[in-house]
Amino acid sequence: MADSALTLVPPVQVVVRPTVWVESPRLSERLGARVSLASETLQYTGSFKFRAAYHVAASVPHLRFLAASSGNFGQALACACRRLGKSCTIVMPDTSAQTKIDAVRAYGGNVQLIDVRAKSRQERVAELAALDPEAYVASPFDDPLVIQGNATLGRELAAGPHPFDFILSPVGGGGLTSGILTGLHEAGCATPLIGVEPLLANDAARSLRAGQLLANSSEPATIADGARTVSLGQNNWEILRRGLRQVIEVTEEQIREAVRLVFTLANLASEPTGASSVAALLACPEQFRGRNVCCVISGGNVDAKIFAEIIGG
Repeated sequence: MADSALTLVPPVQVVVRPTVWVESPRLSERLGARVSLASETLQYTGSFKFRAAYHVAASVPHLRFLAASSGNFGQALACACRRLGKSCTIVMPDTSAQTKIDAVRAYGGNVQLIDVRAKSRQERVAELAALDPEAYVASPFDDPLVIQGNATLGRELAAGPHPFDFILSPVGGGGLTSGILTGLHEAGCATPLIGVEPLLANDAARSLRAGQLLANSSEPATIADGARTVSLGQNNWEILRRGLRQVIEVTEEQIREAVRLVFTLANLASEPTGASSVAALLACPEQFRGRNVCCVISGGNVDAKIFAEIIGG
């Protein structure tokens, strides 16, 4: 009887949608490498975050959750909680994309918008946690449960359509890249993982160069809203400092150009953070010329007005 009770909540690998592989000869020709896109844009809630959020919500007994998010983790957690009969409150910057705010609410999440110049998201979450000590504070990235949820993607990349010379992935708080590294290791795959982050939010690159965890002075004002984190998580850093090959810093224009290329040459709508992996090939063309490269497109939740402005630019 106990064993059957444990199977009532499906494990994350059973619930998530598999990543979608997109091969575009036109994109590969433009970038000078054989590029395979591992797209999480068709994942539940439109980004890889559902992998982590569901794993967290299904793994702990708590009925209420608190989290800070720029949008993707918030809507993923709200969706996961709805599936599991739980509830969540998401603290978001008042500058978040309206499409992400609306999505959190549509999935049943309670949204609190704050001015991050006056108070950080983490400070507001801490205040709410003090008022509701029975709620689980879910970090979008700095939680072993998050890392293990994202490891499901790493295992899928290890079993990709063909061997890769490099895997490129966006870096924000480090939950995705540490999860991919964990999954690759679990699958016995030694393909080097390279992180990509905006130059305006380059705490991961600076940390890797310095050999110690460094933080941004405030939430970075990059178009890649998924990378607007102050620093990597401590749990993530312990994995990334040992396993990440390097972190490539990309400019805002390179991110915009990557969004345009992914859309026009691969017929894929990506949010700026998601397309930053492709931006790395624009920043360092010689490093990847003629190589087999997997670019993780981490999400597609981009505001329609912002997307139209980027594509039209």
